[in-house]
Amino acid sequence: MAIQWYPGHMHKARKEIEEVMPQVDLVIEVLDARIPYSSENPMVQTLRGDRPCIKLLNKSDLADPEVTQAWIEYLEQEQGVKAMAITTLQASQVKKIPDLCRKFVPSRDKLEKDIRTMIMGIPNVGKSTIINTLAGRTIAKTGNEPAVTKTQQRINLRNGIVLSDTPGILWPKVDNESSSYRLAVTGAIKDTAMEYEDVAMFAAEYFLEAYPKAISERYKLVTLPNTDIELLEAIGRKRGALRPGGRIDLHKVSELLLHEFRSGKIGLLSLETPDMAEKEKAEVARIQAEKAEKEALKREQEKLKRSGKRHNS
Repeated sequence: MAIQWYPGHMHKARKEIEEVMPQVDLVIEVLDARIPYSSENPMVQTLRGDRPCIKLLNKSDLADPEVTQAWIEYLEQEQGVKAMAITTLQASQVKKIPDLCRKFVPSRDKLEKDIRTMIMGIPNVGKSTIINTLAGRTIAKTGNEPAVTKTQQRINLRNGIVLSDTPGILWPKVDNESSSYRLAVTGAIKDTAMEYEDVAMFAAEYFLEAYPKAISERYKLVTLPNTDIELLEAIGRKRGALRPGGRIDLHKVSELLLHEFRSGKIGLLSLETPDMAEKEKAEVARIQAEKAEKEALKREQEKLKRSGKRHNS
């Protein structure tokens, strides 16, 4: 799936984060509870050093609760990480975050100094809503459109905590196509940047395998189709997503499936598990090692070619 990544934006964002990080006591990373691996910033671990990190699994009201619990346990295996499932629809959950920050950085709390935190998250993950809830006023723009926050800003919550808000940047897992698809399924990538049909087929294939019961019940299917395209056609027939001549309108049914997943109408579904993430990380590491090996070989050959030219002349 071709998705436009903007290396310039990412480089600028990374530079900004690196500049601010020395003044940060604690990192808050907002993840999508349905895709904690695909929605994380792969550089957080490196950039934060030994600073503690709170990982907020937002939109947990749309995710499979058993899978979310597995993710919390998995994420907390990392040194200095505390994971917490939240939904911005419940302000009381969000308002527990400052207490968690104080527990993590008790030294500054005792000195009555502000705890300096940095909040990060990909577009459309709910970061701005969390900031506004914590501040008790509208500071950050919110919206379903990805990439609303454009520049870094500091927000004093006036409760002993200062937040540095960073622009929502998609950090591409360029060697993991599945992550790109999952980001598209949840709506983290603008709908104009992808082929609806491709993304819906990816989702349909996964739902058939992981949540057959939820799919059968939602679309009243007596027998479950075997393939992604058959499932989309079956849903199209049930919902009347038809073109003249009774042909299935694939775009319309793709739109329907994705929107019903995003709104939770199909059920509480997660798109990835810790086991899947482990396998994919291993595969990505293998691909990257192969690339590095090829690059090293290429450099070595160029070096030999240059030294050969010098020798001959």
